[in-house]
Amino acid sequence: MSDSETVLAAAAGTLGISDLRVICLGLGAMRITGDGVWGQPVDRDEAKAVLRQAIELGVNFIDTADS
Repeated sequence: MSDSETVLAAAAGTLGISDLRVICLGLGAMRITGDGVWGQPVDRDEAKAVLRQAIELGVNFIDTADS
């Protein structure tokens, strides 16, 4: 996707949770972990790059639930 085609997460709108406002488009981080969705990722630098890019695109809710 080129820079001119980049869509920011804010385009999804916001949602109020208590006194917080979060972007309606979040990132489910389960798939950036290790084998069997547990432990360290195979490529730690790549996993961190994915998280950084999500934040750069405006994501402010990253689901890291362990359930």
